[in-house]
Amino acid sequence: MPPTSPETGSSGQSSGTARRVLAPLALAQFICSYAGSNMNVMINDISKDLDTTVQGVQTVITVFLLTMAALMIPGGKLTDRYGRKRCFLAGLTVYGVGAVLSALAPGLWVLALGYSILQGVGTALLIPPVYILTTLLFTDVTSRARAFGTVMALGGIGAAAGPLIGGLITSAIGWRAAFVFQAAVVALIIMLSRHVRDPLPPEPDRRFDTGGAVLSAVGLVLVVMGILAADNNPWVMAGLLVLGALVLVWLFQWVRARERSGREPLFSTSLFHDRTSNLGLITQHAQWLMLMGVSFVVAAYLQVVRGYDAIRTGVIFTAATLGLLTASLAAARLVKRWPQRTLIIVGFGVTICGICLLIALASGSQTAWASTPGLLLIGLGLGVMLTPSVNVVQSSFGEERQGEISGLSRSVSNLGSSLGTAIAGTILVADPAAGPYAVALAVLAFVGLGGLAAAALLPRHQPGL
Repeated sequence: MPPTSPETGSSGQSSGTARRVLAPLALAQFICSYAGSNMNVMINDISKDLDTTVQGVQTVITVFLLTMAALMIPGGKLTDRYGRKRCFLAGLTVYGVGAVLSALAPGLWVLALGYSILQGVGTALLIPPVYILTTLLFTDVTSRARAFGTVMALGGIGAAAGPLIGGLITSAIGWRAAFVFQAAVVALIIMLSRHVRDPLPPEPDRRFDTGGAVLSAVGLVLVVMGILAADNNPWVMAGLLVLGALVLVWLFQWVRARERSGREPLFSTSLFHDRTSNLGLITQHAQWLMLMGVSFVVAAYLQVVRGYDAIRTGVIFTAATLGLLTASLAAARLVKRWPQRTLIIVGFGVTICGICLLIALASGSQTAWASTPGLLLIGLGLGVMLTPSVNVVQSSFGEERQGEISGLSRSVSNLGSSLGTAIAGTILVADPAAGPYAVALAVLAFVGLGGLAAAALLPRHQPGL
């Protein structure tokens, strides 16, 4: 392999070629993150237009995030068999069809099919190739940090600016136009993808562990359903959580049995033998749980309590978007000056401070603009640590393991996203005496402390950290 430089990628590609390759990958991460957050400001419009309940639309959002999390590991594994670019394009196609169907939905069930199922499945197919190709095409720490910084910046913008973009489109045209926008972006990504070349050949004879994929999906679905059931029946919640845990234990036994028999499993248990990767996965999970949880809580607070429309809600979220964009785009410069472990620790600290500031200022002020300083800090903190967390995990394994670790990494992150929405929604519905919004944010801050503890345990002297 030829040496790389700031002007070349892993295969000696020019900086212009690298940018053309990175553009569709980053845009793909943007549109998938956008899809997970823009619905928060369209809940009221959709529920009125489709003659359904707010809770029904919230369930559709959660199922979308859950579908991504449940299928991300199988999606990553399929890239080895069919190729990274082929899975990327297939995922974009399914996603685009789902967006069009959602735009035309006459009722909640069709919206669920288009958004929750088809867009969720499409995301699970197209996101693992984004991270695999980025890892394979940019090999040194600095160029990979720059590439992941771009991908995570677009992903962060999609998640944080989703409420603003969705609010503007919904207020100016209607909520259906927001799905047309997604379909148009997908079409653009497919056009730009002609520059993408798969650096590794597909392995069509490679076996796929269907049983493991089913157990993985069922286990994750049961766990999140258990969280969602907390506001209805604690016994149902406990039953679903226990059942989900048992299915996941069964999954690991299934995987170990296939490994012992020489058959290829859904994922290798050796992925969990790397301490650095395990800690990195915990930080990723906590980051996305906080990001989507805060987005859900603040959007609900501004619309339900303050009575803000979609545009005003989205404008306030601009503070978090600016923070994420600024910090993510500085990823390459930051990784040159400080170890990635330090950046992750600082990121969690700043994010937790932002949540605390959000609680303090919002509860003591009559204007919703008091939320902006806290949201800005949250955006800066998340932007500082999203890229190094991904880099730590992806860099822990070689080329031959990228399909597995990318699927696992994205599954853990998207499970965090779905749990963030589920936990926040459960607390808001429960309406605790201390104030549901403050309690929900306090729980998210506590999750941040867990992520901070995991970051502090990352090894100090391992290369790249």
